[in-house]
Amino acid sequence: MIPANWISPLANHLWQSTLFAGVAGLLTLALRNNQARTRYCVWLIASLKFLIPLSLLVAIGARLTWSTAVPISQPRVSAVMEQITDPFPQAHYAGTAVPLAHTASLLPALLFIVWICGFLSVAFSWTRRWWRIRALARKSSPLTLAANVPVLASPALLEPGVFGIFRPKLLIPQGIADRLTPAQFEAIVAHEMSHIRRRDNLTAAVHMVVEAIFWFHPLVWWIGRQLIEERERACDEEVLRLGNEPQAYAESILRTCEFYLESSLACVSGVTGADLKKRIICIMTKRISRKLDSGRKLLLGTVGAVALVVPVALGLMNAPQSRAQSPASSADLPKFEVASIKPNKTGGRGMRLNIAPGGRFIAENVSLKLLMEHAYGIRDFQISGAPGWFDSEHYDIEAKPEDSAKPANEDPMKMTEEQRQQHEERLKQMVQSLLADRCKLAFHRETKELPIYALTVAKGGPKLQEVKNEDIVQPGPPPNGPRPGGPDTPYKGRMMRMGRGQINGQQVPLQFLADTLSRQLGRTVVDETGLKSIYNFNLQWTPDESQAQMFKGAPDGKEPANGAPPPESSGPSVFTAIQEQLGLKLESQKGPVEILVIDHVERPSEN
Repeated sequence: MIPANWISPLANHLWQSTLFAGVAGLLTLALRNNQARTRYCVWLIASLKFLIPLSLLVAIGARLTWSTAVPISQPRVSAVMEQITDPFPQAHYAGTAVPLAHTASLLPALLFIVWICGFLSVAFSWTRRWWRIRALARKSSPLTLAANVPVLASPALLEPGVFGIFRPKLLIPQGIADRLTPAQFEAIVAHEMSHIRRRDNLTAAVHMVVEAIFWFHPLVWWIGRQLIEERERACDEEVLRLGNEPQAYAESILRTCEFYLESSLACVSGVTGADLKKRIICIMTKRISRKLDSGRKLLLGTVGAVALVVPVALGLMNAPQSRAQSPASSADLPKFEVASIKPNKTGGRGMRLNIAPGGRFIAENVSLKLLMEHAYGIRDFQISGAPGWFDSEHYDIEAKPEDSAKPANEDPMKMTEEQRQQHEERLKQMVQSLLADRCKLAFHRETKELPIYALTVAKGGPKLQEVKNEDIVQPGPPPNGPRPGGPDTPYKGRMMRMGRGQINGQQVPLQFLADTLSRQLGRTVVDETGLKSIYNFNLQWTPDESQAQMFKGAPDGKEPANGAPPPESSGPSVFTAIQEQLGLKLESQKGPVEILVIDHVERPSEN
């Protein structure tokens, strides 16, 4: 069955092959006064293109990576070419209604059923014809004739033809020599021997495979007719080149048409195919096509080079750019003085990352993947090459920083915003050191051109509550006393609160919203609003189960106590909610995304 995520690549492949066939048609038009065998080769390449996805050449280019210290942006010409060659983007169903998603999942199955019925019908029809001709060949008797292949005399009224692909045999109807003059018979045999030397049965069989697979595409059948037309004319040119009389040759073709039936299979090369009127005129006028001159050779060479170089170049431009940067050595990073790592066997859904008094780092029920995301400031989709246990196995971690790495103010609630940010950054570096020392984590960075979302201002302007400088609430309780209202009073100051289907921001720049949406949507979100102030906002939507969730509940498996209840199932999608509630919108684009590719990692040792 066709997976849903194959529909877009298949549509792009069909478009690319159609475009390629159109270019081939223009080429044959330019070569109409040249030898038929040249045009035949052009059409054969157009046929083979249907079996060779452009993505294979792009993949070859993508493997030609280079090392660079700075990510290389995609040239505009590459983006334009990609838009031309891949006009059908991968469908994205996030935020769509359930009936639409159900229809989308049903579509690939229906398409596959229709395709397999057509494929089997074409294959059965050709197989039945092949067995009929094979049965005639078995009933035939050997015939002595000066030829490089076995010659059989067939009792059927079938035109002279070549049967077999790898071990061809020449089938000649019994008594044909009595109906043709010696010169006419010699010309017919020369025609069939030309088919054998050119291996026309093999190339015809290859195109029959193309027709069976892409039976629904009318251009494929048209290419098949062009191949028959050009191969017969190429054999005509060869027969005349060998010195056979044009009149005798033309009469032999006409008399064969008069007494015998045309072959029913393209891979059983006969003598009466293609446009007979045009062939007879060319034969009788002794119209010998010109060989390729230097200009047309240059044209063919240029087109061939472009067809190969462009997709490879596209792959090279979009290739993962291995950056000459490895994880900093653990010796260069601040370290925890003491760190305890123990497997968490509770099976609970809740997890916690916290800064405790004394600058201690506490993580409960976290996977190493989540720990790596926290340490390097990335999202889960930016990690590649991780083993399965890297995300499935959870740990409890408690670590104490070295005295030199402790903050001047050890109580997190008494830190200023600047102190908090500095301490969080040092903790991240210590977690990086912990992963390198205890888990032997080693990775390299790559930059790939991937789908992203651009966060922009919607029509009508933003609907955000801007926080003026005089209204900014400094974090933490008053310096000379406990937090007013008791320890459960909501934290004041900069804050991002996230739950299932909701994001609440307090005194935060929009970059915080973009980072949070990146985790929720599983795709990088770039802030392109141009809004530089800080804002308060509340965003609620109906979550899609396929979207990544930043928090999966408290340690007891419930929603956070301070979070609002999840929205009703009839609520808006995240895309609609952002536009209606915040006056912003998400636009699907492509852009550079940094990927951390894990080269080696081990389970941490307990202590």
